[in-house]
Amino acid sequence: MKIAFIVQRYGLEVVGGAELHCRWIAEHLAEHHEVEVLSTTAREYLTWENDYPGGTTWVNGVSVRRFPVERQRQPGRYEEIANKVCYSRHTDEEEIQWMHEHGPYCPDLIAYLTAHHPDYNALIFFCYRYWTSYYGLRIAPEKSILVPTAEHDKAIYLRIFQSMFNAPAAIAYNSIEERDLIQRIAHNEHVPGEVVGVGINRPADIPTSDLAAKLDLLGDFALYIGRIEPEKGVAVMIDHFLRYQRETSSPLRLAMIGKSTMEIEENVHISLLGVTAEAEKLAALSRAQVLLMPSRHESLSMVLLEAWMMKRPVLVNGSCEVLRGQVLRANGGLYYRSFEEFAAGLELLTNDSKLARRLGQQGHNYFIHNYSWDIIMQKYDRLIGIAVTPSAS
Repeated sequence: MKIAFIVQRYGLEVVGGAELHCRWIAEHLAEHHEVEVLSTTAREYLTWENDYPGGTTWVNGVSVRRFPVERQRQPGRYEEIANKVCYSRHTDEEEIQWMHEHGPYCPDLIAYLTAHHPDYNALIFFCYRYWTSYYGLRIAPEKSILVPTAEHDKAIYLRIFQSMFNAPAAIAYNSIEERDLIQRIAHNEHVPGEVVGVGINRPADIPTSDLAAKLDLLGDFALYIGRIEPEKGVAVMIDHFLRYQRETSSPLRLAMIGKSTMEIEENVHISLLGVTAEAEKLAALSRAQVLLMPSRHESLSMVLLEAWMMKRPVLVNGSCEVLRGQVLRANGGLYYRSFEEFAAGLELLTNDSKLARRLGQQGHNYFIHNYSWDIIMQKYDRLIGIAVTPSAS
């Protein structure tokens, strides 16, 4: 069958969780189907600048057709309308204005999909909140699958998304909590769906023996992986960690992997490692005492799955229903809601090696039974079976 993925950004350099999720699903489905990705020429979601060339290329064996973004994001204008629709009374027209400012505004992609959707048996849209998904899903909803990647934030409550969540032939949810949130808001229980998530691509070689010298990761360390920005809870995590250091004089360090938008001063307690190769990231995980995940808004944490794949325990923000649910179902770590709970959890996981090993192994067992690629692909094949049409050439 011929399947199109529609996603706002796509490429090896795009490290966002939802976009990486999309790429891995597309690559695995391409082993058994003819897959094409329709995306924009943008690499950065904060600006939507056209960094990639337009036209068709190949990324890891998958055909990618990119279209230019016609209007870059204007921060002042976007923040003004975002504050209005998220925090004040507003009209449906203002929500549409928010969607246009949020972007990526890419009419050529929508025009192409309008003309060529009969060429595909099924369409898979990633990320409900972007312009490409909102307008693309309207073209052929009867053969469309939506992967919402929805978080419990203000945007999910916008009225324009009520009909969107009721439109597709099927929905691939990331977690039980995401499914329950969307169904509670949109009353779309009649739309077929499954809690699917994503598997993890494990490189053949994970260079644990070379890691310490290469990344200067000597001694014990806690690890954070992801976007280094306040919106992901990083500023609070750093404050908690440094307070823990002052009060305990622990030799534990905090290592951080990811692209930073914050001003952070490295010191004896904090190491910024930047964006690393997948193999190095997993090697760092395998040596970490614990993975820290401070975000309040997630639809599924792929980093938790990576930690459990490497048999490491996690300490997560319990104010995030999704993270708390993942940890409780896996019994693969602890969660916190205050500094005192953060400090107690960090103390336990870094000083009780028997507990840390047991939680890491339990997380690993949960990962194997729920997120192996065979299981993920079986679920996608069932959803594609619901959405498929026989008309593609």
